[in-house]
Amino acid sequence: MRKIILSVILITILVLTFISNFIIADNPIPAEAVKFDTGDTAWMIVATAFVLLMTPGLGFFYGGMVGKKNVISTMLQSFMAMVIVTILWTVVAFGLAFGPTIGGIIGNPSYNLFFEGVGTNTAWSLAPTIPFILFALFQAKFAIITPALITGAFAERVRFWAYLLFMVLFILFIYTPLAHMTWHPDGVFFKMGVLDFAGGTVVHMSAGWAALAGAIFLGKRKVQKVNPARITYVLLGTGLLWFGWFGFNAGSALGANGLAAQALGTTTVAAAAAAMAWVFLDKILGHKLSALGACIGAVVGLVAITPAAGFVSISHAIFIGLFSAIVSNLVVSKFPKGKIDDALDVFACHGVGGMVGMLLTGVFASKAINPAVGDNQGLIFGTPTLFINQLTALVVVSIFAFVASYALFFIVNKITPLRVTEEKEDLGLDISQHGEFL
Repeated sequence: MRKIILSVILITILVLTFISNFIIADNPIPAEAVKFDTGDTAWMIVATAFVLLMTPGLGFFYGGMVGKKNVISTMLQSFMAMVIVTILWTVVAFGLAFGPTIGGIIGNPSYNLFFEGVGTNTAWSLAPTIPFILFALFQAKFAIITPALITGAFAERVRFWAYLLFMVLFILFIYTPLAHMTWHPDGVFFKMGVLDFAGGTVVHMSAGWAALAGAIFLGKRKVQKVNPARITYVLLGTGLLWFGWFGFNAGSALGANGLAAQALGTTTVAAAAAAMAWVFLDKILGHKLSALGACIGAVVGLVAITPAAGFVSISHAIFIGLFSAIVSNLVVSKFPKGKIDDALDVFACHGVGGMVGMLLTGVFASKAINPAVGDNQGLIFGTPTLFINQLTALVVVSIFAFVASYALFFIVNKITPLRVTEEKEDLGLDISQHGEFL
């Protein structure tokens, strides 16, 4: 049955792309092409490549943490996100995220099917200095990494084909509505004044809550405590993530400008502060200073600064890094691992880190850093409106992402089992799912 379904998918895409000019209405090209800024365009091409590099970096980061018999499968889950989500985004998901609004919740995809009208002669309204297709491809890289982040929660026990199906449904029914509500000018969160510079709600909170739902739904591994296969992979993955995160955050300025430089600065110091706080706290709590701890701390800082990167000062970015690492470290140590098996602490790091970053954006956002903040500055400046908006979005996104993700896991499991058998779990996913091994 699976062979038939996959054959139908391939043939359908082949046919639709071949005859696309006959079935998709042409969007006329303006008589005079838009004048773009070459510096902004060059930077955004580089930033797009940076963000794509984060996904293989995540593969190394997660792959080094799991047991040796599951390294290939874990890394391949990230790699296949680049494959599947790229096609899905081009065909329909970009329109769902950034097409003309339907009630401020979701976009109308009919305008941008197969990237129709997403070309080199038009621009997105909030990124007028770069080609529309460049904006669309930059946003594609955010969509790619989000479901890949979730995989750390159900590592070492998920069937690969079931994961691919979940990934498609997650992008269509969870990621695209959140992206539309947060980043589209007509989205409900955007119009509320919610600030999310580069994906605290859209990427990290959605992935964190989906990870928790997945860990609960799939249940515990037979053996929860495993020796990490390659700490060196984790170090390499962290370096690639940190490097790519400059495109993630500084690129979200959508131009080569002072705001991009500010976001690069806040990203740098938040990651460093969080890594320092994590290892210091480990020592205070009686643990050794570990490479794994330093890497996790740095990633938590990167997560937490993401929603705030273009809205806060350098000193407040250091606070965000320090505070987020302390909170996430304590959540990791107190998380009920005997009952909920979030294998690689995705919820404690990405979910909690994203929530801390969203709330602290509501505390520290300053119009002196970014005039777009306006008079609704952070709580520290004496105006509570932004903080209340951030808190409201946090609650709504948390409930939506968890409930919807759990429902998707339930649906996928009805279509095809999510979890491997005990025999295949014992054998390892590398052999049982892919016929390969280290």
